[in-house]
Amino acid sequence: MPEASKIFSPYRAVGLVSNELPLVVRYIKRRKENLIVTVVGNTFHTYGATKLSLLSVGNPHAHPIFAVSADTYHIYTSSNKDIYAWRRGTELKHKYVGHKSDVHLMLPFGPHLIAVDKSNKICIWDIKLETLHMEMEFQRSSFEISSIAHPATYLNKVLLGSKQGKLQLWNLNTCKMVYSFDGWGSEVVLMEQAPALDVMAVGLENGRIILHNLKFDETVVEFKQDWGKVTGIGFRTDGFPVMATGSELGHIALWDLKERRLLSQVRDAHAASVTGLKCLPNEPLMVTSSPDNTLKMWIFDLPDGGARLLNRKEGHAEPPLHVRFHGSHGDTIITGGEDSTMRMFSTVTERLDRSLGQASYNRKPGKKNKGASDVKRMPPILSFTSETTRESSWDNVAAIHRGKPFVTTWSSRFQRMGEHKLVHDRFTKGDFNTAVVTSLDLTVCGNFVIVGYDSGHMDKYNMQSGIHRGSFGIPTAHKGSVRAVVAEGLNHCVISGGQDGELRWWRLKTCRGLKKLEMGEAVSKMALHRDSGLLGVILEDSSIYIVDVDTKSIVRHFYGHHMQVTDIAFSPDSRWLISASLDKTVRTWDIPSGSCVDCFTVPVPPLSIAMSPTGDFLATLHTDHLGVYLWSNQGCFHHLSLRPIEENFKPSLIALPSTAADVAQMPYKEGEEVEEIGIEELELDDDEYKSPEQISEELVTLAKIPTSRWLNLLSIDIIKKRNKPIEPPKIPKSAPFFLPTVPGLEFKFAVPEEEKGNETSKVKPAFSFEILTAFGKHLKNECFEDALKMLMEMGPSGIDVEIRGLDPDTGGSVDLLVKFLDMLEYALTKQCYFEAVQGYLSLFLKRHAEFVIKEKDVNDKCEKLSIVQGNSWHELCDTFNQTLCLVSYLKNAALINY
Repeated sequence: MPEASKIFSPYRAVGLVSNELPLVVRYIKRRKENLIVTVVGNTFHTYGATKLSLLSVGNPHAHPIFAVSADTYHIYTSSNKDIYAWRRGTELKHKYVGHKSDVHLMLPFGPHLIAVDKSNKICIWDIKLETLHMEMEFQRSSFEISSIAHPATYLNKVLLGSKQGKLQLWNLNTCKMVYSFDGWGSEVVLMEQAPALDVMAVGLENGRIILHNLKFDETVVEFKQDWGKVTGIGFRTDGFPVMATGSELGHIALWDLKERRLLSQVRDAHAASVTGLKCLPNEPLMVTSSPDNTLKMWIFDLPDGGARLLNRKEGHAEPPLHVRFHGSHGDTIITGGEDSTMRMFSTVTERLDRSLGQASYNRKPGKKNKGASDVKRMPPILSFTSETTRESSWDNVAAIHRGKPFVTTWSSRFQRMGEHKLVHDRFTKGDFNTAVVTSLDLTVCGNFVIVGYDSGHMDKYNMQSGIHRGSFGIPTAHKGSVRAVVAEGLNHCVISGGQDGELRWWRLKTCRGLKKLEMGEAVSKMALHRDSGLLGVILEDSSIYIVDVDTKSIVRHFYGHHMQVTDIAFSPDSRWLISASLDKTVRTWDIPSGSCVDCFTVPVPPLSIAMSPTGDFLATLHTDHLGVYLWSNQGCFHHLSLRPIEENFKPSLIALPSTAADVAQMPYKEGEEVEEIGIEELELDDDEYKSPEQISEELVTLAKIPTSRWLNLLSIDIIKKRNKPIEPPKIPKSAPFFLPTVPGLEFKFAVPEEEKGNETSKVKPAFSFEILTAFGKHLKNECFEDALKMLMEMGPSGIDVEIRGLDPDTGGSVDLLVKFLDMLEYALTKQCYFEAVQGYLSLFLKRHAEFVIKEKDVNDKCEKLSIVQGNSWHELCDTFNQTLCLVSYLKNAALINY
């Protein structure tokens, strides 16, 4: 079985708001607030309508969610063939299993739940009992269900719409069709109950909106939008006869039902189709959602009755391409991507997420109409760089755009695009008018940005004024394209890597070359750890080199990826280098040992990675994914035992993090579905190395107990005199006499000993009056290991009492004294508990010195123990001397490298 990652564990995804499934609005009477539910992949979000604040994130499903619905008590989600009922967003109350195919339509209907699967079968479930109440199957060729709704005041009846354009009214109590409507010759996309009784709004694929009276089978009014299929319908219920409809192009139309005309329209309300559209009950508010990863709230307060954007939650509408942590706190992430926008995400709370805006050739039209798309939008952002040094003074972010020769500037503090577009005159005319920017980096002072081009040129610009301040190289810095540029932390030099396979050092102030280093292969990307001066270089042969910036030499070489390496990142302490590749693997390289210590596979190739400055998170971007995925570093929470992985190591496939936090990794086998589990279900790796108590008997092992338990034994009499209480101890008023405890450092209750056998006589034999403690019994039975552990758990006073008790005059015996010395000899021979044994031996000789001299057996045992103790100490002393000599030599000797 493949091993899971030992370092990184899936944490959560940020920047995800909604997908193609329509939103659901439910009113909670206890909160007196409308809640908005949107779906994100395999989980769902619940927002409060008051401020569009995220209230809860649902538990992740094993598979993507196909449909969502809600009533007053539950949120219903369908994932593949199963349906789940949730309370409070995270508490699973019911599960309905029995569908033969995926469920794509759901409708709560009183105590029942109506579900339609893709096999065109309707199943009616009892919500509380989780049992199948009724099922009906329709012929797909004649009536394929595409929409379902419940007409108000129609008891036990539901209206079904089909792809053939027909409608059918069914009585679920009798399981009979009440009436069939001919339809309008186009697929019924959705149906919505109008404020008027018996009237149902029907949205068709050809763009027609029909308000039909079900009671008389008559069309009340018909509208037509020229934007294609109707994707959403909503009615204002605050006293204004207005209907809102959404389209595939992202436009919203507002219709005056009284005048039967188009009232207003909101162009480009979303960058994609308006899949969810709801008007809040009895309020002049409307909420919309879209696959462009946005949730917007509109208010009807314009003079012409139109809608104005009031609030919004949004992420990237198209996949982000570059991610970096901003600042030194590690709680802010900046991303840029295909939608030409720069965004800031917080790892703490979504309330701190911000948008820096969309890159535009002319920002003034966008300022006037924030809801409209910008026709002057720049190409996608491929890469950017940021610094915090001059953040409050001027722009501190610079970005590269696809196929463009200029660099745009941004301000993270003011959350906007800057006024400068940095470009040299040589690229606006002449032979280099087709050149594009390929790399850039900001200096640590925030004053200059270094820009590299595919023509081989490399320029320096001032961030405050946007003025060109110098060019590197005569006439170009590299023969081919400049693939990567980094500025070191002291503002002394700049390092560039080119397509010609060379690394070149340049003086920042004078723009003159210092040195070059041949890499043997074209440079793809570079990353610099400024504190340590280590430079990570990615080459086109998928190898990674570590270069020391100060000595200008190669210090490490890593090779293990089988496809192009897309990005690398250093850990804050520069001990690890994390790399991502198109082979879907993320590897962690240990720089001191020069080996790969961790590797795992993700379902989608990673495009960009970034390590938090505090080391707690790894952020990744993936192909065709809109979110930023955070992985927690387990090294911040517990000790990691890492070893170089084998060449034939098979990394496990770990699912991408969900938007719910604390989702752990799960090993994956080929042919199985990827599932996500909670952190509490994660099992520890059985093969993890655990250090034994004693590595080898040839090595001296310490007892690992506090020094106060053995170092002060010789001074125990002085300590007792100093600690002698002035007043006698006071007995507590209510002592728990019924819960006796065992004296010692650890609080333990005394367990009464069970009487052995069936002896009822109170008269005991004479040998039972021998006074022996538990420690003395272990010595008498020669259980030396247990006796040593018992001593090590005692405090200095307890140890002193036990050693005093070995004297024959106080209840001990000569045999116990010899057994105590045998115990110390056992520990010295085994070379364990070394420092504790020295303390016990010192106290023993102090208490029983006279008796040792008089008694021959004890004296002989002491002489034998002296030889064992001397051999043990001399071996340890020789090792200390060798180590001290080696350290002294390394400190004082002049080592010369030849």
